[in-house]
Amino acid sequence: MLENTTIAEEPQRNSKPAWKLPGWAEPLMVMTIIFGAMFVTRKRGNRVFKGRSGVYKSALDGDDTACSSDELLDHDACNEHDAQETLSTTKHLPKIRTLLCLSVKTPNTARFKNNLHSRVLQRFPFLVEMFYWVINYAFYRMTAILSQKLFAGRGIWTVAESHGLAILDFEQHGLLSHIFSRELDIQQWFMHDHQDALTALNKVYAYIHVPGTVGFIAWYYYVAPSHSTFATVRRTMNLTNFMAFTTYVVYPCMPPRLLQKEYGFLDTVRHDDAQSVWMSGKFVNSLAAMPSVHFAYAFAIGCTLIYHSGIPRRKPEYGEVRKSIAWKVWYLVLGVGYPTMILTAIVATANHYFLDALIAAIYVLSAFVSNKVFYVFIPLEDWFLWARAIRVEKPIASTGESFKDSSLYM
Repeated sequence: MLENTTIAEEPQRNSKPAWKLPGWAEPLMVMTIIFGAMFVTRKRGNRVFKGRSGVYKSALDGDDTACSSDELLDHDACNEHDAQETLSTTKHLPKIRTLLCLSVKTPNTARFKNNLHSRVLQRFPFLVEMFYWVINYAFYRMTAILSQKLFAGRGIWTVAESHGLAILDFEQHGLLSHIFSRELDIQQWFMHDHQDALTALNKVYAYIHVPGTVGFIAWYYYVAPSHSTFATVRRTMNLTNFMAFTTYVVYPCMPPRLLQKEYGFLDTVRHDDAQSVWMSGKFVNSLAAMPSVHFAYAFAIGCTLIYHSGIPRRKPEYGEVRKSIAWKVWYLVLGVGYPTMILTAIVATANHYFLDALIAAIYVLSAFVSNKVFYVFIPLEDWFLWARAIRVEKPIASTGESFKDSSLYM
């Protein structure tokens, strides 16, 4: 049985709600980050309306520092030579993908390299990364609808509440109960003497998650030592998303702040009006506590920052500029501090249970180990880019071009 968590003297939320960003501010922040990243990572050798003379370089000819998803699966490189031959009679032969020991023929989109939208992507390759995240966001928006249909008979709020109480019960009586059962104590500590700090944490929860993640993707696309390294991080975060979103559909879970008052949690989010514009609206899933994507992103970002510091590695990647001790320490502190701050925020504001964060970390590690499962979608991507309504050639990535040690290429 779940122990009675009612407190003897319930504290009152006395602090006044802090400032709230207008509805247009968050989308403006995200769009500023995206357009800034597009400008910084643009391919300076490409022009949308007036290209340089010379031979076009297909993505299939790129090295590890400038490549697309073509780097992921083997292909018949001989098929690409004809794209450079004006008089070739066999131009644009199909790509031969090797997938699970099978050879798969997919269309060669090089013939669309001069289409206007292809030239736009060649100039601003970061747009491709944003396309992947739009798919993720669309999937998240569908979780609430799918989950409601799945549990229409029992009532999704009843099911979600039972799952939330089951987590509380597990935390109180499990092997790690001395660690996991402290959410209420943490919120009460903030409520009694540190309400202004709790208000700040509400704003952290609301306003850092989406802009911070988009900003990280933009920054790491620019500074990662190779596109292969960046793609590993991106695939890991994307796979974590799909694992978490699938869990939201089959295991709706009520966050602590929405449980009945007898369990002692206070909905400080509603008091502070600390709801992100990205987490509001008709298709928002408010019963998506397990796992915490807030912490999943923060954990993935923290691990990447620690890796980027170079401290866990014996030597830098090929062409990577060595970092000073000061930069290494900075990335290490940031890599530990950021997920710690997010963990404090999600628990103190009663948006998540500790178990949500643990499962999120497990999802991230599992996604890192198995992120190459996305390779199976590369032939589908070839066909998608070939579709009559698309007709576009995927650009060469510009990742890391400004942070290479040029002396290694002399």
